[in-house]
Amino acid sequence: MTSSYDEDALRHWLADYLVTNVGCSLYDIDFDAPMSDLGLGSRDAVVLSGELTELLGRKVSPVEFWQHPTISDLARFLTGAESFAQEDELQPDRGHLDEPIAVIGLGCRFPGNVSGPDEFWQFMCDGKNAITEVPPERWAPFDDGTPEVAATLAHTTRYGGYMDNLDEFDAEFFDISTREAAKMDPQQRMLLEVAWEALEHAGIPPSTLRRSQTGVFAGACYTDYGYVAGMDLTNVDAWSNSGGALSIIANRLSYFLDLRGPSVTVDTACSSSIVALHLASQSLRIGDSDVALAAGVNLMLAPAVVRAFDQTGALSSTGACHAFDADADGFIRGEGCGVVVLKRLSDAVRDGDRVLAVVRGSAVNQDGRSNGLLAPNPAAQMAVLRSAYANAGVPPQEVDYVEAHGTGTPLGDPIEARALGTVLGRGRAEDAPLLIGTVKTNIGHLEAAAGMAGMIKAVLAVQKGSIPQNLHFHTPNAHIPFDQLRLKVVAEQQEWPQTDHPRRAGVSSFG
Repeated sequence: MTSSYDEDALRHWLADYLVTNVGCSLYDIDFDAPMSDLGLGSRDAVVLSGELTELLGRKVSPVEFWQHPTISDLARFLTGAESFAQEDELQPDRGHLDEPIAVIGLGCRFPGNVSGPDEFWQFMCDGKNAITEVPPERWAPFDDGTPEVAATLAHTTRYGGYMDNLDEFDAEFFDISTREAAKMDPQQRMLLEVAWEALEHAGIPPSTLRRSQTGVFAGACYTDYGYVAGMDLTNVDAWSNSGGALSIIANRLSYFLDLRGPSVTVDTACSSSIVALHLASQSLRIGDSDVALAAGVNLMLAPAVVRAFDQTGALSSTGACHAFDADADGFIRGEGCGVVVLKRLSDAVRDGDRVLAVVRGSAVNQDGRSNGLLAPNPAAQMAVLRSAYANAGVPPQEVDYVEAHGTGTPLGDPIEARALGTVLGRGRAEDAPLLIGTVKTNIGHLEAAAGMAGMIKAVLAVQKGSIPQNLHFHTPNAHIPFDQLRLKVVAEQQEWPQTDHPRRAGVSSFG
């Protein structure tokens, strides 16, 4: 495809686009003013780059909007009035900003006594379900013996994806005193262990990362341990603050391994770990990090959050996640930890790393003022999908499978399915629908770690060329027009579809 736009025509096309899509006034348009002054933000630039790629028939990177900030500059560059070769000579290092990110290591601990990616893969292939009733010792400390509390606990949902032996931790291995370890949130302890295992899986001796630009981006959102421990003032000591603070979940790992890159705990609720992955990828691309650990961790140590979700009617009363099914009646909380080790693809190839999968692009947005603070916004979901694939430079129709958020709620599933069908299903043949599924049907909704659990499942599926089944799918949700949207739930494990492009998967996560 060859563009018929000359420099003047493209200037006017860009002006019309800004007026129509960014919301600036026609009277504000100045061809020689920075487009940021007209309201063009980073997310807008990603979407616009996709529109220009389609319009001009060649790849246009969002980076060009910063290198050529005015309408005139950009039009001149894109129409060839400014030499591409000369531009590349002037900016030899800007390629990192578009560089794919290599996944070179995985670590995980999930319900069902799953430890490590090999066990996780076998667990999914076996179609196992890790949902159980809450271990008795979890809620015992909250039962004060009064009839009111006993009745409340009795009428609180007891199903979840729970893990065993959370009190086990080799403090000496991590150079932590027994007294300090006792005050540490088990989420900190679990991340230390799983991150170490992920680095081993990547073939990277942790000691070799000392004083390196290695970043840690960890999703986490609940502080049950610190909250409960702080209720007894006689038990508060010098270790209590660092033991219970959300920020220390990431910082503890950076401290122990002596890492000098960014160290950030990300809390965007149930999308925390995928936002952490996005930030880790961006950190690698801009050079803040040379290696990055993206993670998510979630533990359910107190009944209060469960009780609050019960009051909103969000949790399943049947003890199963019926994602995309007519029986969807709410989600199941789960706990666990997942970690991926990331490098720029060129660095991974240079270093001889085993590349498990490649992250081509990602995007983050917010619902804005939707129909309630916790209600999803269909338009925002479609917008973030479009931005992600524009950022990745991948046509949405060439994505084979999406590991969906898929919580199994009557409202959330149809909204997500319609967004996926609208953006990724359009233009597909009837016999080649977009495949969807969610690991929440196996292990529950891991909340801050949910996106990372889905990410690890997607990496393994791409690597192995097989897609595990979505459990509990029997009767399609009547509010989801699967055929019209060109969607199909993976009800039985299947081989990856044969296509003329590399295996491609997406991961959706909402908070």
